[in-house]
Amino acid sequence: MSFQQQLEEAIDVLQDCRKLAPDIDRIVAVATAALLNGHTLYTAGNGGSAADALHLAEELIGRYRSNRRPLPAICLNADIGALTCIANDFGYDEIFARQLAALGKPDDVLVVFSTSGNSPNILNALRTARANGMITIALLGKDGGAARELADHTLIVPSANTARIQEVHTLILHAVCEEVEQRMIGSGNR
Repeated sequence: MSFQQQLEEAIDVLQDCRKLAPDIDRIVAVATAALLNGHTLYTAGNGGSAADALHLAEELIGRYRSNRRPLPAICLNADIGALTCIANDFGYDEIFARQLAALGKPDDVLVVFSTSGNSPNILNALRTARANGMITIALLGKDGGAARELADHTLIVPSANTARIQEVHTLILHAVCEEVEQRMIGSGNR
């Protein structure tokens, strides 16, 4: 597929996402409220979605556009020691769930990124988060997969193309960062 074709496809997906704006606003508000109330935001994903999970956590701990206090965000796919220990001793399907069982508290937030919504380790993470009383957000693609029913808040990018799904996921994670910073600046809580 040529760049022009990819660009046209991306534009079409973004146009289709206009109807998702209320859902995106809701997800942004939920994540922002939890962070501003002192709760921790956990992220997880596999492959390219792992990069999205890392991206969101680092923007919250560091900064997006403005200097402000660091916010509690942990990317569950970032700790190679924990990942390899858990995968070796309990299986790859448990790499995120086991960490959440140890760390997750009620009203903390788990944000998962999955283009299919069917990765067993993502599904187990959502189940564990729910059992811990956490708020769950799933950024998905295709038909949402099994994760669609396990998350409190879902956003399904209307595309079957992994690249387009991940591009919209990046836009959404930037929207979360933008809203967090704007609300912190507006409340004088820098």
